[in-house]
Amino acid sequence: MPFDHNDHYHPLLLRHLPPHGRTALDVGCGTGRFARRLVAHGYRVDALDADPATLAVAEASGGGPRYRLADAATAELPHARYDVITCLAGLHHMPFETVTRFTQALAPGGRLLVLGCYAGVTAWDLAAIPANAVARLAVYAGERAMGAGADTAPRKAAVREPGMTLPEVRAAAQRLLPGSRVRQLLYWRYLLEFTAPE
Repeated sequence: MPFDHNDHYHPLLLRHLPPHGRTALDVGCGTGRFARRLVAHGYRVDALDADPATLAVAEASGGGPRYRLADAATAELPHARYDVITCLAGLHHMPFETVTRFTQALAPGGRLLVLGCYAGVTAWDLAAIPANAVARLAVYAGERAMGAGADTAPRKAAVREPGMTLPEVRAAAQRLLPGSRVRQLLYWRYLLEFTAPE
């Protein structure tokens, strides 16, 4: 059923944008949905993805981001350029240490926002199971009411199972990004926030 856990958290991420930000990098942009939302909020957006087929879908959708086929773990990133760097369900596709490359690309006072996925099951995840079922049914019922069929579903980005548990993510973030915060969310996600020194 067409309920997207990452899209569900777009409003949360938008609330955590820096107050006067103008430049953004969306890492692992997939089909570009969040990158286009950043543009709608007044950002000049560079959007990277390593999958050519998915990036082609993003480019066909337009909307203003500057798309680039690149692996963020190895691509050259400009130093101290971006007011915000976002990464939605993409960090587990690359070494976790890549976050240090992102922080080097943050402007002073810039913010890193990672909506990440973690391995394993916590007690909090048990609450997500019924919530997930209700959300999927609600979206399915809404689309049926509007006459949308399964053949209208957009292409999704590549999926990979995460390898780090939430405690491992927290420990790595504390080691690599002192002052960062990792908050557990419903639907097997976490939000990692880091603000670069002024």
